Amino acid sequence: MTGDNATDDTTVSGEQPAGAEGQPGIKEIDILWISEGMSCDGDTVSMTASDQPSIEDLVLGLVPGLPKVNLHNKVLSPTLGGEEFLAPFRAAARGDLSPFILVIEGSVPNQNVIEGDGYWTSFGNDPETGEPLTLNWWIDQLAPRAWAVVAAGTCAAYGGIHAMAGNPTGCMGLADYLGWDYTSRGDLPVVNVPGCPIQPENFMETLTWVLQHAAGSAPAPPLDHMLRPQWLFGRTVHEGCDRAAYYEQGDFAMDYSSPKCQVKVGCWGPVVNCNVPKRGWMSGVGGCPNVGGICIGCTMPGFPDAFMPFMDEPAGGAVSSMLVKPYGALVRRLRGITNMAVNREPRWHHNGPALTTGYDPTWRPHGTRDRSKKRARRSELT
Repeated sequence: MTGDNATDDTTVSGEQPAGAEGQPGIKEIDILWISEGMSCDGDTVSMTASDQPSIEDLVLGLVPGLPKVNLHNKVLSPTLGGEEFLAPFRAAARGDLSPFILVIEGSVPNQNVIEGDGYWTSFGNDPETGEPLTLNWWIDQLAPRAWAVVAAGTCAAYGGIHAMAGNPTGCMGLADYLGWDYTSRGDLPVVNVPGCPIQPENFMETLTWVLQHAAGSAPAPPLDHMLRPQWLFGRTVHEGCDRAAYYEQGDFAMDYSSPKCQVKVGCWGPVVNCNVPKRGWMSGVGGCPNVGGICIGCTMPGFPDAFMPFMDEPAGGAVSSMLVKPYGALVRRLRGITNMAVNREPRWHHNGPALTTGYDPTWRPHGTRDRSKKRARRSELT
């Protein structure tokens, strides 16, 4: 999937020095998206729902100031697949395609735990031997050459479902595999955009920032200690939740049909870094707690192990709710009294013959009458 007047898949794009804001940047860049990690391709599917911006906007050059983008994603590819689709990936592995952004979807399995032959997941075959090329091989070839590396979804970022306790694959996140001190050719660490799947705009907004940085029109995107975009994951679900006021008032749901705070029925929102309640899911609509679902912590590095079993009250939930309950009961009572007071109209709203609003046509600010008298005296003297 390429922009207008795209070059052949194997053509080397022009790269100029990029870095600090205001410096000449990259004019054209390829995005090599590999979803052969241990995943369900749900992140690609979710990404297509974004409209601020959409992937089509990036590819068609409708976002001002970005490089020309050539996207290579198997779900969105106009090719027939096979070697035609693999051509830009093979060119990049040879060093014949640059610059490019490598997007990995799905967790990275540990090939070293396999005794003998075999592999966990592959992407194409070796042209010489016909043997499958593992995801690990592709990452080893492409990550050192990539201008930026982006992990799409929690599986790619931190291992996710496939990395949970008891798994035989030894799965991990991309930064675990490359090293947390890894830096790309664009001098960026791995950029993690977690979510199971990714929230569409969260991913596209991050990708757009990376592209703006590549163009030399923006600084590097600010990331937190887990390499997540700070502006997206700096606050908790609870801080943006429509139900948060019920928690403050110590008013908790006991079943999933209630509109109240769901902490006691399994919601981890108070401690999970995610902006979905504020942003919604598609076109501003949805988001787990917004539609009656509990937060199970899918954007977090400890997901899923640290949040299971999902439907049980979170650890510490009983203590925190017990502490807030007396305060909440008092607050609810006081607010109820105030609510009754402000639910009455003022007494001067009537159709009687007397004006009772307190309006006094003879009233003047303090000192005004004295000044008026002095002016009158001056007039008489002149």
